[in-house]
Amino acid sequence: LGKCLLSPIVLAAYAYNRSLSELGPGGRGEDEPGVLCQLFAFLMAFFGLAPTLLLLAMALECCLSLGHPYFYRRHLTRRLGASLGPAAAGLCALFCALPLLGFGAPMQYCPGTWCFIRMAGAGPRQLGFPVLYASLMGLLVLAIVACNVSSMRHLYGMARRQPRRGAPPAAAPRMEELDHLVLLGLMTVLFTVCSLPLIIRAYMGAFAADFNENADLIALRFLSVNSIVDPWVFIIFRTSVFRTFVRRVCRRL
Repeated sequence: LGKCLLSPIVLAAYAYNRSLSELGPGGRGEDEPGVLCQLFAFLMAFFGLAPTLLLLAMALECCLSLGHPYFYRRHLTRRLGASLGPAAAGLCALFCALPLLGFGAPMQYCPGTWCFIRMAGAGPRQLGFPVLYASLMGLLVLAIVACNVSSMRHLYGMARRQPRRGAPPAAAPRMEELDHLVLLGLMTVLFTVCSLPLIIRAYMGAFAADFNENADLIALRFLSVNSIVDPWVFIIFRTSVFRTFVRRVCRRL
């Protein structure tokens, strides 16, 4: 949904050879972003935070189902799961709308085809939001990593409890648990690596006054790469050839 909403705006800016502030109403340049630039910055912040919050819900659900099955069975219902999506989206929308109300400031970044929250070169009121945004992202990343590490520990324990040599029915669950273990580990590392650059850039811009648009652009690209690569990691890993290769490596190790 984020790609479908944001990509046409960028393509229109390239097609008309104009910046987002010039393309939309009310904009006069980089210092005064227009309505389109403000909308773009809101969508960028929203679709960076909302999927992270949903990933935390998924990681927590996985951790509880493996580590605390009785609590999971009793308290986590389909109704609760169905309500988490709209609730997470609503909270993220309210939080990311703060720059539109004056706490934080949208900014057009070079080459003028994308906008985001100003992360450097402004006063405390404008820089307070990116620090808060980065802190929230950092807490979510830590919580997701903690939940995934706990799930990996439970999967590893389940695999260890299966006999190494025995009847064929015992071998299949053990290798299936190892498949989930390796997949979860890969996705955790990928998510952490893609999320950290934006968090670091927000803190550097606020506390070290490091205004570097190229570095900010690289950080946003890293954040975008996660949503592109993650599904491919999952799809490729589910193929039989790749899973057979991983199983042979695990056996040798």
